[in-house]
Amino acid sequence: MNNHERPVPAGNFSADSRHETISRMESETLDVLVIGGGITGAGILLDGVTRGMAIGLVEMQDFAAGTSSRSTKLVHGGLRYLKQFEVALVAEVGRERAIVYENAPHVTTPLWMLLPIVENGTYGKFLSRLGLYVYDRLARVKHDERRQILTKEQALDKEPLLRQDILKGAGYYVEYRTDDARLTLEIVKEAVERGALAINYTKVERLLYENGKIVGAQLVELISGQRFSVHAKKVINATGPWVDELRSEDGSKTGKTVHLTKGVHIVISQSRFPLHNPVYFDVPDGRMVFAIPRDGKTYVGTTDTDYTGDVKTPRTTAADRDYLIDAVNYMFPSIRLTAVDVESFWAGVRPLIQEEGKGPSEISRRDEVFVSPSGLITIAGGKLTGYRKMAEKVVSLAAKELFEETGDNFGPCQTEHIALSGGKFGGSDKMEHHYLSAQIREGLELGLTRASAEKLARRYGTNIPMLWDILRKAENDSSISANAEAQSELDKEVYASLVYGIKHEMVVTPSDFFIRRTGAMFFDVNWVRLWKEPVIAYMAAVNDWTDEVTERHRKQLDQQLAEATEVVLRE
Repeated sequence: MNNHERPVPAGNFSADSRHETISRMESETLDVLVIGGGITGAGILLDGVTRGMAIGLVEMQDFAAGTSSRSTKLVHGGLRYLKQFEVALVAEVGRERAIVYENAPHVTTPLWMLLPIVENGTYGKFLSRLGLYVYDRLARVKHDERRQILTKEQALDKEPLLRQDILKGAGYYVEYRTDDARLTLEIVKEAVERGALAINYTKVERLLYENGKIVGAQLVELISGQRFSVHAKKVINATGPWVDELRSEDGSKTGKTVHLTKGVHIVISQSRFPLHNPVYFDVPDGRMVFAIPRDGKTYVGTTDTDYTGDVKTPRTTAADRDYLIDAVNYMFPSIRLTAVDVESFWAGVRPLIQEEGKGPSEISRRDEVFVSPSGLITIAGGKLTGYRKMAEKVVSLAAKELFEETGDNFGPCQTEHIALSGGKFGGSDKMEHHYLSAQIREGLELGLTRASAEKLARRYGTNIPMLWDILRKAENDSSISANAEAQSELDKEVYASLVYGIKHEMVVTPSDFFIRRTGAMFFDVNWVRLWKEPVIAYMAAVNDWTDEVTERHRKQLDQQLAEATEVVLRE
């Protein structure tokens, strides 16, 4: 019986299951080992397991800790790539938007976006009309989401803050905002629920070879220091900004290499920047920048500069921040934004394929696949929106090689119609009225405020009943819980999401919770400050941390708070 014919037990994605996950990884030869737990690796994991592969994934940080939690948080068709004549790229990722939305509508939201047409801008009226027309056709945009061209007066009616003296009109079209980290997480969770193996904070120490061919990796689990080996018929390098490091380890860093660029976003309260619609606008240096409202904030980005610093901890410089402030004040002059108005920011590193003679903004966002003489498969470049097609390309390659080498036939990609964890509404049209309203009522009955109940229901989608069960159990068991004192310091919203994160989303550190499970580090930094100590105390109690370990986690969180709120003069 082939691997893909075996019944695969559904995985456990609890922080408590790490030893079990390691034991399973050690005990069998996988069909595929994926190195890298960003959106690309997550997509590969889900694609592989749904084809019947025995597949596992390791991530040296937390899932989505790198580029995949630091994007512009748009599942978009890349209108600007038409300007670079990247027609096929626009067509592919444009069509993928609707698939990502239908598969995970709780973490993806369609929004009407303004494209101001300004004097001497990137798009005049003719090019805007033509570009958006072509965009609609290439991306197969739904009829009710097709572009409109607005007059100056109509554009100002939609967004009164726009600069009037150079405004000629605006394109008006639909893009999709997402929570990039949670999208990545829901993909991993769905894969694990289907039998895949995944673990964070587990680093490759060295690759393993037999007769010159790669057969796995020796790993170290960074929380306990446990070392173990995983053997696999195929190894896929999906490490984003680190792909060339692994290629160097493999002795195959030749030909094309990765070019790193840095993108920074700033976050401002809507009370200071009350934007009504997302806006994609020109800035004086010829680039274009997004301003996007979200959860009482407006975020603006991105910069695009060459980067050679520490990939793990890219920082926002004063120059990065000021560039975006100047961009806002250019297109929205009545705002008069200053550095004091910026509440938080994030910096991310993009791994692009090197192209000689091109500046950071000109380099293609296309993905490429490299296969080394040892058999290491590397996927580099690409966009968040295209994660599913990138995964299909790589997994199909691995499946073809496996068929040739072993005779196992794993079939075609199946992910187009697979609802992700939390997205099982039976279609996006059933989410709002048929599901969320009922769940919000249930949250109210459990004592949450309407704002908290709605926030949780939208964040967790069809997994929200599990959080309500956590609250019901807490009401019954808190008096006898060994962690009752630490639990009592948390309000219901924080408690439910934290316990769910630990039990079902492999939250290992407070940073996992505050940055990637809730997004609060970027969009509600005061909430992080308010709940920092109670969350640390609860996690210390349930994990039986020593004072030394607790203090280490506290220092890490404090450092990340500083990175999210304090600029540096230089990298």
